[in-house]
Amino acid sequence: MELRALRDMVVELNVHMELLQRENSDLQTRLSSSESELLISRFRIDQLERENAVQATELTSLGTRLTATESKTSDLEKENADLQTRLSSSESRIDQLETENADLQTRLSSSESELLISRFRIDQLETENADLQTRLSSSESELLTSKSRIDQLERENAEKPKVAFYTALTDAGQLGPYNTDITLKYSKVFTNIGNAYNPSTGFFTAPVKGVYYLQFTVFGCSAGHIGVRVYKNNQRIMHNWEHNNNDYFPEYFTNSLVLELTAGDEIHLVLPSGHSIYDNSDNYSTFSGSLLFTL
Repeated sequence: MELRALRDMVVELNVHMELLQRENSDLQTRLSSSESELLISRFRIDQLERENAVQATELTSLGTRLTATESKTSDLEKENADLQTRLSSSESRIDQLETENADLQTRLSSSESELLISRFRIDQLETENADLQTRLSSSESELLTSKSRIDQLERENAEKPKVAFYTALTDAGQLGPYNTDITLKYSKVFTNIGNAYNPSTGFFTAPVKGVYYLQFTVFGCSAGHIGVRVYKNNQRIMHNWEHNNNDYFPEYFTNSLVLELTAGDEIHLVLPSGHSIYDNSDNYSTFSGSLLFTL
């Protein structure tokens, strides 16, 4: 604003100087053409000179002011150049900041996108976690129920009798044939849980009412008949036999039974008259059984 005002003052002074120059030129013309009028107009000239002196003084003052103005203008121009430099630096910094801001906007958009994805994944994981918690609670409840059932079954199983036996006949080799039926006494006892089998008599006695699984294997290596009969309480319930025509080729067979027995029922095997059976340390002929479940 000060620079503009100074410029306006300079323009005004220039205009004023031009006016003075035109007046002076006119005076010179009038002086040349009218020397006679010069004498008459000395008073006027003196007056003009005084005015001119005043104007010269004013002009000098204006020159001084103009010089000061020019100095101030120079200072202002320097300041303006400095401001331009600073403005250029600011504009450069602004461009840099705009570039950084654009980069930040891009990164922010990317971060916001990643944040949305993360939030979606978090929601998904929270949903999955809630589902897993529900399933875990259900599993824990089922596990408690299962443990309770297992404990109950273990108590029930502990209360149930355990019956299982496995025996072999003899180490003496061949038995029979005889002229009469004989009870087979399986003297080699390998398993006798519950002590339900008596090797002295060859009898298995059911300790409780239940369903029992019984199995026997009969082996023979001489010509003739091999076989056994199964008795329940001295009542024959099965007869198995095989005929061997060759002394050099042994014969054997295996059979099994599932019987419902009451406490005290007895099972034993009989070698029929005219039949033989063979056993030795290899335990070819065996008799075994176990309690499947009580009734």
